[in-house]
Parts: sequence; structure tokens; C-alpha cells
Amino acid sequence: MSNFSSITPWLPGQTGVSNSSLSSPLSSPSSSPAGEQGDFGSTLSDAIDKVEMVHTSAQQQMQGLLQGDRQDIHNVMIAVEKADVAFQLMMQVRNKIVNAYEEISKLQF
Repeated sequence: MSNFSSITPWLPGQTGVSNSSLSSPLSSPSSSPAGEQGDFGSTLSDAIDKVEMVHTSAQQQMQGLLQGDRQDIHNVMIAVEKADVAFQLMMQVRNKIVNAYEEISKLQF
């Protein structure tokens, strides 16, 4: 799961959100110095922020379509599906984290 970009090369670009910012939400944060890995919490927080950004963009596009500002329903539907896939991936990561925590808590020291 460390290489998110291998899962999403088929997702087209979205207005307001660049593919480069979405290609690797689970990679180390861009604000950390070269050679220094970010901690798990900040990496997870960055990934959640990017999922929220995709969701917000999809909502804005849907709102524009409903108000009659947009005519391209195809791009709006693609943005909505992209937000759905990003959310599903985030939930799967959460499930894996919970499962790992449960496994660790079962270990006896």
C-alpha cells in the first residue's frame, strides 16, 4: 500500500487538484527535510487532508452543476467517483491499522 500511484494512474486530472498531489497520499510529507522520514501520524494526517481536498473539490463541482454553472456532467461524475475511491481507500487503510492494533494488543510480553 506504500505506492498509491500504482493504483490510480487511470484517474484523470481534476480541476483544482493536481494529480501529483494525489498520486501518493501515503508518502512522506513534503515539508520534511530531505533524508528525514515523517512520522506515521503526520503521514496519515496528510493522506486524510488530501482525501478531504478531493471530496471538497467534488462537492464544489457538483454544486456548480446543480446551479447551472457547469455543463460537463462527465467531469463532475469522474470527480465524484474519484472522491468515492479515495474515501474507500482511506477506510481500508483505517481497517488495516485497527487490525494491526488488535493483533499487537493480543501479543503477550
